[in-house]
Amino acid sequence: MPEQPFTILALASYEKGYDFLREAKRLGARVYLLTSLGLRDRAWPKESIDEVFYMPDEANAWNRRHTLNAVCHLMRTNRIDRIVPLDDFDLETAAFLREHARTPGLGESATRFFRDKLAMRTRAREAGLAVPDFVGVLHHPAIGEFTERTPAPWVLKPRLLAGAIGIKKVHSAGELWQLIHPLGDEQSNYLVERYVPGDIYHVDSVVFDGRVRFAIASRYGAPPMDVAQGGGVFTTRIVGRNSGLARRLIEMNRGVMQAMGLQRGVSHTEFIHGRDDGEIYFLETSARVGGANIADLIEAATGLNPWREWAKVECAELTGGYETEEVREDYAGLLVSLARQEYPDTSSFDDPEVCWRMNKKHHVGVIVRSESESRVEEVLTAYTDRVLKEFHAAMPPKDRPTE
Repeated sequence: MPEQPFTILALASYEKGYDFLREAKRLGARVYLLTSLGLRDRAWPKESIDEVFYMPDEANAWNRRHTLNAVCHLMRTNRIDRIVPLDDFDLETAAFLREHARTPGLGESATRFFRDKLAMRTRAREAGLAVPDFVGVLHHPAIGEFTERTPAPWVLKPRLLAGAIGIKKVHSAGELWQLIHPLGDEQSNYLVERYVPGDIYHVDSVVFDGRVRFAIASRYGAPPMDVAQGGGVFTTRIVGRNSGLARRLIEMNRGVMQAMGLQRGVSHTEFIHGRDDGEIYFLETSARVGGANIADLIEAATGLNPWREWAKVECAELTGGYETEEVREDYAGLLVSLARQEYPDTSSFDDPEVCWRMNKKHHVGVIVRSESESRVEEVLTAYTDRVLKEFHAAMPPKDRPTE
């Protein structure tokens, strides 16, 4: 029987990861895509996919047993070398499949450190990393002790949802219990954490054989939780590479990757720079590419695309290893907002620093790039003000993920 090609099965319950699929195919892998039936008509790069399989959504999720049966049926005649989740919500499905099929990558327990906010905080604290005080919504007396020792405000967070979805800011113990009790049997899926005022940063990295091979630090404008819940414009920009803060963030990110045990892949990790004490606190991490077009921001500044690097890492056995290429050291800033207009006209955003524009219904977005960090900040600030006046629309905050 002829040897079968190196094969990647990519899981995508949301539409994303086009560059990953294209790069994996370019590197010589056979690429299978397992996605939701509701995404059948999306513009997947079919030229880079050998075959697409569809799973029906049941209550906004795939039936785990049916998914396992489908993948194992595929494996009867096809060797699957890697199972890769392209979205945060696919990580647990991928881990479940890997455990059953014994394919390389994060298993179910290890995946907890990249999906479960309580697990990742506990592991970070055990590793000696600074973490805002927290408690799981499990043992009620422990929650009472937390509210007595930790000054309000706090945040009540779902353990397994992504980003700012479902997060509530709480100002008193009475208010907290009014939110906890109605959760009933869902209480254990939440944690309570001290709210730390300060700027939110993210470090996006590529890891291979347990070493961080690339990392870059960026700062959000308004905290993502504030944008998601109060409206506003989402912005982020690359931090000065030689600044002491950037070095501290990248070093702490290295500690997070070591603590969580990521051996190969990409990560988007968030930190809070405390306004009152100057401390850098670990907020959360993930084993995926950052959302909200952050991959485009990084590519604009460096020439390195995290999606493509992830494919290179997964295909390392096929290509003989992995090494990052030399990157540019420009600066870039990203702006994204909901828009009142169906397809906003951003042609008046005509500064030469503009290098990317979003083309998405009822959204407005641009990336600006320059060799000067201050110039990026100047243009991004001006464009944010204009978007608020000319385009911005707001929606109620989400308690559950939507496509």
